[in-house]
Amino acid sequence: MKRKTALTILLFAAMAGSAERALAQGEDPRPADEIVRALDNEERLAALKRDRRALERLWSDQLIVNAPNNRVVIGKPAVLDEFVAGGVVNFSSFERRIEFIRVDGDFAFVMGAESVKPRAGPSAGQLIERRFTNVWRKEAGTWRLYARHANVIPKS
Repeated sequence: MKRKTALTILLFAAMAGSAERALAQGEDPRPADEIVRALDNEERLAALKRDRRALERLWSDQLIVNAPNNRVVIGKPAVLDEFVAGGVVNFSSFERRIEFIRVDGDFAFVMGAESVKPRAGPSAGQLIERRFTNVWRKEAGTWRLYARHANVIPKS
């Protein structure tokens, strides 16, 4: 019994030490799927607010977007110019419902549904439902949005 107690104490001490080292090194001790879920929501809010600085921080330089407007845009600067500065990302509301997250090494896959209400264009003021997949990649110790696909769900 003493041996089990000692092993349990050693295990908890090792886990605590590991968490302390992670915090000291600036690493987030939460599970990767929790971190990615939080970042995915942060990215949604940054898109809603058209917060270019936050999007630049959250997006990979190699970001690839297969967008609902049937365009594939490659590279963070091109996505920022075409979608953010160009007004494609300009919503009065933007909700995201995550249905699935999987972390596999340095990649995380987030899938689900979104509802957006554009401020301008032919769909201004209309609620648009779409499916999405976001692929996050761990780069230099942090997660960044690496690839994104979204498509509009046709109204029946």
